[in-house]
Amino acid sequence: MVIRVCIVGAGPSGMAALGMFKQLEAQGEQCEVTVYEKQDAPGGLWNLTWRTGLDEYGETVHCSMYRDLFSNGPKEALEFPEYTFMDHFGKEIPSCPPRPVLYDYLKGYWRFLGIEEKDVLVKHSVKEVSYDDARKTFSVTVKNLVKNEEYSQEFDKVLVAAGHFSTPHVPTFPGIETFDGRVLHAHDFRNAREFTGKNCLLIGASYSAEDIGLQLYKFGAKSVTMSWRTQPMGFAWPDTMKEVPLLTKVSSKTCYFKDGHQEDFDAIILCTGYRHNFPFMAPDIRLEATNTYNLPNLYRNIQWYGTRAGTKDTDGSLFYIGMTDQFYTYTMFMMQGLWAVHVIKGILSVPSREKCVAQIDKCLEEDKLLTDYNKQIDNQAEYMERLRQDTGHPVCLKGCADMFKGWENDKHEDILTYRDKTHKNLFTGIVSPVLTKPWVKLLDDSLKTYLSMEYVEYKGQTNGHTNGH
Repeated sequence: MVIRVCIVGAGPSGMAALGMFKQLEAQGEQCEVTVYEKQDAPGGLWNLTWRTGLDEYGETVHCSMYRDLFSNGPKEALEFPEYTFMDHFGKEIPSCPPRPVLYDYLKGYWRFLGIEEKDVLVKHSVKEVSYDDARKTFSVTVKNLVKNEEYSQEFDKVLVAAGHFSTPHVPTFPGIETFDGRVLHAHDFRNAREFTGKNCLLIGASYSAEDIGLQLYKFGAKSVTMSWRTQPMGFAWPDTMKEVPLLTKVSSKTCYFKDGHQEDFDAIILCTGYRHNFPFMAPDIRLEATNTYNLPNLYRNIQWYGTRAGTKDTDGSLFYIGMTDQFYTYTMFMMQGLWAVHVIKGILSVPSREKCVAQIDKCLEEDKLLTDYNKQIDNQAEYMERLRQDTGHPVCLKGCADMFKGWENDKHEDILTYRDKTHKNLFTGIVSPVLTKPWVKLLDDSLKTYLSMEYVEYKGQTNGHTNGH
């Protein structure tokens, strides 16, 4: 019997899972895989668009990225061991390349895995997924956006890889409707040049506020103020950037804060995070979660069990990929996809339901103890090692943990220059070159420009992480 598999989403998670089916085609049970992607090409968030709000078909825009975005972590920590940046570009490149470079690398990896254009049904939006307990199958309703037609198909297994950084969490503040300026969520931020010469207020104290704030500084915002709710990020910001307590109310252009002070601003950008949102999934099999390192309902943070009120089991046939908070990214999606494919094809057997549910509960308790980045990194490194041992993957990626910790230290040492640092490739031992121009001066993120820039070979000593300059 051929196992009919549906993958929802063709971003890095969905494409990694598809690639693992390709790589393991000759092993285990035979599978027929269908991938649905509502955008015009695979890539998920990395598929940049100028659009915000709704696309040309009335679908919500998935992309949360923006022009001039550079990696905010070392490429060496997300590099695939079987397909390195050297394999793709034919030369070593610096550690924090821009979005187009990373997207090009991803596309090369997908080709390396044997994925062809015909393997992904683009411009197909999944509208409903339900599970039939009697038949032990899923009904998946899909809309062909070009033809404006809906149809349903039956599948034996479903992998949800639709991401969780595309539905914005949008709080409100008293009087914000009176603000005489631009109000937007980070999801709709596309170009820092729009805010050159402006006084900008960012609400939030995590990665979005950090990176968009630096983008605004880089492209000449007059000032950048970041308002925190729980605690400030605490970096040594340049003179025109600062952190303040939470916004309490707005009146015209004047914003009032919890510490009693007030300031005038030209724009408010809500860097307030994203929601796990899967409205196409039936409520009884829908993941309800926040952005944490260990998730409810999911054994190994992948395989669904109906452990909460109002949810039900799907006989081990439902998988969610790429849904945790992340230090590891590309390689974690690959390992999760590999794990799911091993289970689906019968290569890997999971423990009893009782043991899986107990493990889910144990991991949720562990998550409460992850109170700083060192603990979070170590926890995810151990998680990656568990996946490796489960699947028999030959390469241990725990060495990335030290790199992540060094990267965090770099940010606290100098938030403007951490992208100028260099790192050692875990697989080749080669230290990445450095650019002759610092990140803050790089105003062109195009693939062609970046690959044609002058690099300088790093000559210093390193044990996995180094300053580079």
